[in-house]
Parts: sequence; structure tokens; C-alpha cells
Amino acid sequence: MAAPSPPALPVSTPQILPSAGGSAPSNSPIPTPAFRVFINHITETVKNGLSQRRPWAELADRSAFVKPESLSEASLRIRKNYSYFRVNYLSLIAIVLAFSLLTHPLSLIVLVGLLAAWLFLYLFRPSETPLVIFGRTYSERETLGILILSTIVVIFLTSVGSVLISALMFGLAIVCTHGAFRVPEDLFLDEQEPAASTGFLSFLTGAASNAAAAAGPVVGARG
Repeated sequence: MAAPSPPALPVSTPQILPSAGGSAPSNSPIPTPAFRVFINHITETVKNGLSQRRPWAELADRSAFVKPESLSEASLRIRKNYSYFRVNYLSLIAIVLAFSLLTHPLSLIVLVGLLAAWLFLYLFRPSETPLVIFGRTYSERETLGILILSTIVVIFLTSVGSVLISALMFGLAIVCTHGAFRVPEDLFLDEQEPAASTGFLSFLTGAASNAAAAAGPVVGARG
């Protein structure tokens, strides 16, 4: 009589457990870090611009301050001094703006929030990802219209606009006063003016071009 065959052992197939977030792992591609590229471009441009500033001791040399004899002489001094102290002047205006915003924290918070809304809700938001707020989906045109309207309200109907304008006017007053009373005869304008033309003002155009380059694929996909 044949011996009975041993019972078959149950075989279990290992299952892949879901992740801690409750969803299975996905192989979705990581989006291009356009915002990080934008920040890196801005940082490099600022560093390059600040590297061309003049010594602050030369800017504050008391022996070089003389009252201008006429309005035309004052205007000529302002132009020459601006060509030489361009980076220093713009740094002073930036410091006045920063100090004014720091002394008005509510305006600073509103301005930062507006900038963050433009960056994350429109410029650097993937075009295939719709904007959903409180369960409502907004189209690209609606999002852009809301951001433009919010910008107009913040700049013209709140204290942010007055804070920015007053700080800019105060900074320009400092620059014009210094430029009118600073005698520029001891400055090497002929040698330094070509370098100054590529100085800190390139931050404005460089930042704009970098922002357009970083946000170009996103905006282009929306069009």
C-alpha cells in the first residue's frame, strides 16, 4: 500500500504595502526646478553687481564736498557721480527700501504674500496642474485676472504703495544731494565709466531676463 503524499504547503505571494501617506509609490517625473534656477540667477547677478561697488570711504570723503555754484553744475555733478558711484547709490536706495518695509511689517507681509502669489500660483505653477481653492477650479485667465486685480488693490489702495513711493523718494533725495555736493574731479571717470555701464543696473535687466527664461516654459505651455 502506497504511503500517503505529504500535504501541500500554502504559498503566499508577497504584497507591496502602500506608503505611509496611503498611496502607492509613483514614478511620476520630477518637475524642472524653475524657481531654484530663478533664485540662483538672481543671487549670482546681485553678487556680480555688488562686486563692482566703490569704496564707501571714497563715497563719504568730506574733503570732496563743495556747494555747487549753479543748478547746471549740480546736474553735471549728479550725472558724473552716478556714473561712478552707481552701485553704491542703488545699494543705498535698496537699504532705504528695506528699512522702510521693516518698520512697516504689515506692508512687508502683504508685499511678500503678493510676490509669492505671483511666483507660485502663476509663474512657476505647472500648466497641467489646475489651481483649486476651496474646492473651486480656476482657469489660467481667471488666475491671471485675480492676480492683476490683487496687485492693483495692494499697490494703490493700501499702505504698501505709499510706503514704497516715500522710501524711493527719500532714497533718491539722498542720492541727488550727495551727487550735487560731491566734487567728481578726483574720479577716474574715463576709465571707470565702461565698467560702470555693466554694473549693478544690469541686475534690473538681468533679473527680468532670468525670470523670463525660468518661467518661459511654464508660460509658453499655458499659451
